[in-house]
Amino acid sequence: MGILGAMARHLDALIGPGVMLLYPLYASMRAIESPSTLDDQQWLTYWVLYSLITLFELSSWKVLAWLPIWPYMKLVFCLWLMLPIFNGAAYIHENFVRKYIKNVDQVSSNYPEKQRKVLLMMTPNSRKLVERYISEYGSEAFERVVKAAEKEAKKR
Repeated sequence: MGILGAMARHLDALIGPGVMLLYPLYASMRAIESPSTLDDQQWLTYWVLYSLITLFELSSWKVLAWLPIWPYMKLVFCLWLMLPIFNGAAYIHENFVRKYIKNVDQVSSNYPEKQRKVLLMMTPNSRKLVERYISEYGSEAFERVVKAAEKEAKKR
């Protein structure tokens, strides 16, 4: 039991980096090259959650040192996040993150539908600047700017 016992005790150190880092890195590179955005969402969410787990681990390592099962819990959770049969990262994104983002990314219904679509494509900082522009110069001025941008895009 000497070698097998030592391997069992350090299973997380042997398998953990390969499972939690190497495979996700490989899958992320494949996701970047694929035309689908679903795998991008899966792997970006995985990396965000893995980073949060690592920050939690670094900030509370003294407490976690008392929990010998912690590395195995982390390994199982990361497996749930990444394995295609579970797609835990996508599940968390769909059921928790997306609800928060939808609440943050709302645009006032005072704008026409076309302008709201344009505003939703912008970053929050850009959106604030454009909304200030609309309040100062009016909705028609913004419509002229959008039409000029569309005309310029068609030339290219």
